Amino acid sequence: MTNPARPTIAQLAQGILNGVRIEYQEALPLFELENSADIFDLLSWANRIRESFKGNKVHLCSIVNAKAGGCSENCSFCAQSAAYNTASPRYGFVDPDPVLEAAEEAQKNSVTAVGLVAAWKGLTEGPMFDEVCERIRELVTSGKTRADASLGIIKSQKVADRLKEAGLECYGHNLESSRRFFPNHCTSHTYEDRVETIGYLKKAGIKVCSGGIIGMGETRQDRCDLAFSLRNIGANVVPINILNPIKGTPFENVPPLPPLEILKTIACFRFILPRQEIMIAGGRTVNLRDLQSMIFMAGASALMVGNYLTTLNQPVEKDLQMLKDLGLDPNWDSHGFADQEDCSCGPRVS
Repeated sequence: MTNPARPTIAQLAQGILNGVRIEYQEALPLFELENSADIFDLLSWANRIRESFKGNKVHLCSIVNAKAGGCSENCSFCAQSAAYNTASPRYGFVDPDPVLEAAEEAQKNSVTAVGLVAAWKGLTEGPMFDEVCERIRELVTSGKTRADASLGIIKSQKVADRLKEAGLECYGHNLESSRRFFPNHCTSHTYEDRVETIGYLKKAGIKVCSGGIIGMGETRQDRCDLAFSLRNIGANVVPINILNPIKGTPFENVPPLPPLEILKTIACFRFILPRQEIMIAGGRTVNLRDLQSMIFMAGASALMVGNYLTTLNQPVEKDLQMLKDLGLDPNWDSHGFADQEDCSCGPRVS
């Protein structure tokens, strides 16, 4: 940021605080910052942006692995792919009891949403889809948590509409990486398949949780491209996962990202997506270690708690204590994404 013709970090941040969208050519140099003083300056401003648009609220969510292993897709990071020999468990679609137990546990721990996640290519009409809709209805009827799901690719508007009718509020479907880098980690479906799915969801009136994974070998420009793609599709919640290499997958030997590189990336996403819920999800404990609490200074406003699909997280009690120590509030019950609707004005005032 030393080019006199280039806006400073502070100038860019002040513009965002006043409701001005950062442009691609302004954001890309932020991803390239190397000097630690500049990076900590970036984090400080990202924290101000988070506080201005999100206050002290933190959105917590958890997931239920509703159908594990044996997935037909070949995503190189995933332990659940049938293409790889991993120690990941395999079982069919879950009965109601585990889902309702997860909802009850979520309510006790101030967790806003529980997402049903299934390891398969996607959803089509049929008996299995009917059962999926029934699980969603049961989760909604329990009244204990928001009903979310991440159930793969959707190829018809009718499927998306039926999910909405069942009571689904938010659907998780990551773009995973930039359009350019996508074929490096998946060839069994395309980036365009994922964008098409998000189009069906938005047309059905379902909120979109879409982000990606960093640390797969992508460039910093790829990360910038991903952030702008997420802005363009109108993602409501943006999960940032950090690769946790799983033995048996093609990415098992990928070197980890340095913690400061991860925090810098989170801050850059906050500059580009000031109103979105930026959620830190898989890989945070193993990659950030003692720096986990700094994700909020870097601009994160949401956290996945409880265990992940095939790896362990730290206990939810430890996460809740971390939030308390930072003066952050996980009680998000009345939040309905309304603060994301008007992007033409500045930060929230309530």
